[in-house]
Amino acid sequence: MRAMTETAKKKRGMPSSFTILLALLAIVAVVTVIVSGTSGGAVTAARLSDFCTAPVKGFADALPVCLFVMILGGFLGMMTETGALDNGIAVLVQKLKGNEIMLIPVLMFIFSLGGTTYGMCEETVPFYALLAATMMAAGFDPMVGAATVLLGAGCGCLGSTVNPFAVGAAVDALTGVGIEVNQSIIIGLGAVLWIVTTVMSILFVMSYAKKVKADKGSTILSMQELKDAEEAHGKAASEVHKEVKLTGRQKGVLIAFAFTFVVMIVGFIPLADLNEGVANFFDAGAVYDADGNAIVQGWSALITGLPIGQWYFDEASTWFFLMAVLIGIIGGLSEKQIVNTFITGAADMMSVVLVIALARGISVLMASTGLDVYVLDAAANALAGLSGVIFAPMSFLVYFGLSFLIPSTSGMATVSMPIMGPLAVKLGFSPEVMVMIFSAAIGVVNLFTPTSGAIMGGLALAKIEWTTWLKFALKLIVALSVVCAIILTIACVMI
Repeated sequence: MRAMTETAKKKRGMPSSFTILLALLAIVAVVTVIVSGTSGGAVTAARLSDFCTAPVKGFADALPVCLFVMILGGFLGMMTETGALDNGIAVLVQKLKGNEIMLIPVLMFIFSLGGTTYGMCEETVPFYALLAATMMAAGFDPMVGAATVLLGAGCGCLGSTVNPFAVGAAVDALTGVGIEVNQSIIIGLGAVLWIVTTVMSILFVMSYAKKVKADKGSTILSMQELKDAEEAHGKAASEVHKEVKLTGRQKGVLIAFAFTFVVMIVGFIPLADLNEGVANFFDAGAVYDADGNAIVQGWSALITGLPIGQWYFDEASTWFFLMAVLIGIIGGLSEKQIVNTFITGAADMMSVVLVIALARGISVLMASTGLDVYVLDAAANALAGLSGVIFAPMSFLVYFGLSFLIPSTSGMATVSMPIMGPLAVKLGFSPEVMVMIFSAAIGVVNLFTPTSGAIMGGLALAKIEWTTWLKFALKLIVALSVVCAIILTIACVMI
């Protein structure tokens, strides 16, 4: 009886993602009311209607991401219906028998590479469910899959080198206020942060994975989370213990599946800015005149309206929708099966979509009331006159706090850099280091902030509560914060 009571208390003590986000939304609304009286008109007090409509406005603001997630659900549902995904995972794990742990460093490095080069974040959402199932099949738990994605891509973004949404937007904002920036310093310092934090995270995840594989009872997940994960991903895991062979159709489906994700990733990378020859290779079929204007559109522009390298969520959604239908045909599904499977898969994503919308609603409320800019101005004034040894860690803490208000890297760069950049130059510090302080701080926060739709949506797909994730990652996040602050302080003093 006592054990049952303790279990009930434990369940009541773990609020859902929806409850946490609604509580945060309420707190932000109350803060705007308190601050509005002393801000001199800089902050507008949120009204009851602002609070009530914030989730709806958040949905409208995040509509491209939400639609992408729903179409992704139909796509993954189609993969499951063909049996190729479950059997493919089983075959992969059987071939890695005894070396499953190597999936972690390889995949985390790949995700981190995406993070440091083009800010891979929302694009990681499709991988949470896939890797949760893969890691369960490999003898680990869904937390290992979620951590592989989130920490891998997150550490890449933290140590951005050429990420256009972080350092690119920050450099553009500084150039706009007349500050010249040395890109080589940013790339070098970003690479140090990227490599150091990625290695730390890989060792952390591998240590946990080994512990779980040796003793399933050591998992950090609750009984309810394990039950939900088993219902969502258990079929793929159970196939590992059977003698599985892929049919010809299933092999074709897996090839199309891999091709879909490769094209999606490449589609988001601004290839034309990096190498025009590479961009033209991926945009096969395009013919350009002497001025660089397309005479004949390439395959991507014909299908999505934009060439490879210029995609965003509308183009990615179009691509996944078309590939879902193609996979259904390759898998031998009937017309009715394709339609019903896609609808069911999209419907399964509605809880994830609502979490993303609610998280975005918090950002919308802060921006509409002016709370984000007000806090930024106050923080910048507080930092004036500090020495480099104090300025760097304090700036890191300021950006750490601001990142909860503005989880968007490009949004943060656009709003903050015209204020923080000139402040750093005025005090005699490197603007390049300030760019990396911003990148590292928002990168660390975006490893766990509940205001990030990508995190909340991804964890929902992996069937992991946000509170469980925080419990799992907290020690690592603290360690990453300390290491980043030390590296950036040294850089601030030396550069």
